[in-house]
Order: sequence, then structure tokens, then C-alpha cells
Amino acid sequence: MITNDVLRSIRYMLDLSDLKIIEIAQLSDPAFALDKAQVLAFLKKEGEPGFAPCDDLSLAHFLDGLVFYYRGKDESKPARPVESRISNNLVLKKLRVAFELKDADMHEIFDSAGFPVSKPELSALFRQRENKNFRACGDQMLRNFLKGLTLRFRGA
Repeated sequence: MITNDVLRSIRYMLDLSDLKIIEIAQLSDPAFALDKAQVLAFLKKEGEPGFAPCDDLSLAHFLDGLVFYYRGKDESKPARPVESRISNNLVLKKLRVAFELKDADMHEIFDSAGFPVSKPELSALFRQRENKNFRACGDQMLRNFLKGLTLRFRGA
């Protein structure tokens, strides 16, 4: 899925301001520089003047920051390196961790979006890529998850 769409969806879902997006992204690494002009460019639709594609590194910092924003940061553990490549499975995993979603919550979210997922399908999304039962999360599945999550946060 396009990283800009993920960022826009999460921003709408949580009703975040541009400055809040910057603040959250810097929670993962205070040295990470993201400015308001970049955020505004990331949030524009493709084809609009000033649109800029959101790079994987910026989205990774934002998603890690979201985990720290909602769950807190454990200072006793060393910082994990930020992923240089973001996949739909990773977005799903980070949102699951950030909002402390259990399997039942995940099924509810998919069902509310009209996209039911079986238990084996769901567990396959969170396996390591090398595992024979791994399943890649498609764009449609991630879109429906974000839609269901938005319904959960914002209501119908």
C-alpha cells in the first residue's frame, strides 16, 4: 500500500495535527528530522501540487513513535533500529502493538469493515517471512483493517 495512504488514514483515524505527527515521529528517535512542510507534502493526494511520496523511513519512525506514544518507552531496553523497508505486514504489526490489540480485537476490526478473516489467515500475517505459513498482507486487507480501526476510534 502507498505509505502516504497509511499516514493519511492514521492521521484521520486519530485526528492528529501536523505538529502532533512530527512529535510522534520524533519519539522513536529525537534526532530524526521531519518538518511541517514535509508532513503537508506527505498528506496531499497524488497529483496535487506539492505532493511528495512518504519514504519508508519516515513512516517507520512515525509507526515506532506511535507505539511509544500509546504504550510508553522502556528506557531499560536498548533502542531497536528503525526498519528501512516497510511492508503491509509490518504496518499491521506495529498498529497491533501500538493499540494493544488481541486476536479477538483484530477479528472484530476486520468484521466491522466487512472483511472477515479466519484465525489461520490472521496468524499467518504475523509470522516471519521465512515461515512456510507466512502470508503477505495485501493492499485490500490493510485498507480494510485501517477502515475498521477508524470505525473503532471514530465511530460510524
